Amino acid sequence: MSQAPTKTPQDSPDEDVHDRALTLMEHLRELRFRVFMSAIGVVIGLAISAWFGQEIIDYLKRPAEAKSEDFQLQFIEPFELFVTYFRVSLLGGLILGMPMILYQGLRFISPALRGGERTWLYMTVIGATGLFLGGVAFAYYIALPPALDFLLNFGGDLAEPNIRVESYIDFVTRLLFWTGVTFQTPIIIMYLARVRIVSAGQLIRWWRIAIVMAFVIAAFVTPTWDPVTQSLVAGPIIVLYFLGIILAWIVRPRRRE
Repeated sequence: MSQAPTKTPQDSPDEDVHDRALTLMEHLRELRFRVFMSAIGVVIGLAISAWFGQEIIDYLKRPAEAKSEDFQLQFIEPFELFVTYFRVSLLGGLILGMPMILYQGLRFISPALRGGERTWLYMTVIGATGLFLGGVAFAYYIALPPALDFLLNFGGDLAEPNIRVESYIDFVTRLLFWTGVTFQTPIIIMYLARVRIVSAGQLIRWWRIAIVMAFVIAAFVTPTWDPVTQSLVAGPIIVLYFLGIILAWIVRPRRRE
């Protein structure tokens, strides 16, 4: 009798090979597949964002237009508008492709975990994506308007705001992106606690340092130095830190009986 051919990881990287140890070459093939799938997710997101690129730029302009009636963007170099359009599309592609990137990354490290832990790990993809989008929304609706109000109306009648499109879009997208990244604080703390790098008790003892670091991060993320805008960003970071302490206590490793 002829035997049916056995499947190998290179034939289908998504096959369940978690029950045995992988060789170095199998790990490399698995990594290549995960990177390829992540890239496909980003490219699809890039295509969608490029199709709606003009609408996205108009949407990013609205907070500034609400704070200054004479606000108008301009470009002074031939490729400036094109490069800005592509940058916005690329950022949109990264945001839309974030769930795929997170899923593939977690899928790659999941062989080191048991079955129940894998299910728990995949559920964090939803949480991380939701926190990132929540951070972007917070930056756009809460942090950005007062920052623009301060910057565009500073100095009264000394000068009219006539800003380059590249500078404005770079300014806004940096704020949105890095605020979304800082909103990952609970997830990062949870995983550090899971692998025994930190504990809930240590995090509680470090609360004073955490508050100071929250304002340092806010100073880096926010475009202005006024205390109101920095407090608007630092406040949620502090809340997320304490949320991370709760998660660290929930997922803390427990000794076997």
